[in-house]
Amino acid sequence: MDEKLRIFLCEDDENLGMILREYLQAKGFTTDLFTDGEAGLKGFSEAKYDICLLDVMMPKKDGFTLAQDIRQINPDVPLVFLTAKTMNEDVLEGFKNGADDYLTKPFSMEVLLSRIEAILRRVKGKKPKDVPFYRIGQFMFDTQKQTLTIGEKMTKLTTKECELLTLLCAHANEVLERNYALKTIWVDDNYFNARSMDVYITKLRKLLRDDPNIEIINIHGKGYKLITQSGEDQAREEGLID
Repeated sequence: MDEKLRIFLCEDDENLGMILREYLQAKGFTTDLFTDGEAGLKGFSEAKYDICLLDVMMPKKDGFTLAQDIRQINPDVPLVFLTAKTMNEDVLEGFKNGADDYLTKPFSMEVLLSRIEAILRRVKGKKPKDVPFYRIGQFMFDTQKQTLTIGEKMTKLTTKECELLTLLCAHANEVLERNYALKTIWVDDNYFNARSMDVYITKLRKLLRDDPNIEIINIHGKGYKLITQSGEDQAREEGLID
């Protein structure tokens, strides 16, 4: 690679942090290590990073709070949580805070590297550029600026929200298959990624509530369908709405 990709690493276990940093640097990444959430936030605000690795349990500022702060600065940078926690609720909390992936300690360096490379490949190839705008009922969806506008109200979408809404728009009034969406956006269609997608579908439904003629429906056993006013009656007639 011509320019080294830069990794933000926030891990309060200094020994593990140093091992991770040395490994990632040996693999060609520039890696900055921070040992608590406050130092991490200061460091993130002073440099540009391609991906963030965040420990969850940290002093001064935990990983979930740090993730929220990072998202305020850069809504698009990929986030991977590193944690000893294995409870489903904690995993879902991570995804609600914008996680792209989640690794439970102990993990192998090779697995971490493969996850990082998969996320960076996806980010590099993201944002379909063939359709810059979609009209969704009363909404205007700008896929390049990642904005959803209705009247005077404009909402900036996260990368995941934008990617998922783009797929739904590309399949408007048709079934967007669940596994296809998972593999396109999350690469892996595992349980936790599936739960993550459910969280994002819920977010998109809330964003689209300002137009009562628009809805995202569940197609039982298949996936989702973005219903616009013109396709709603047809879908009900076909008995597809749960």
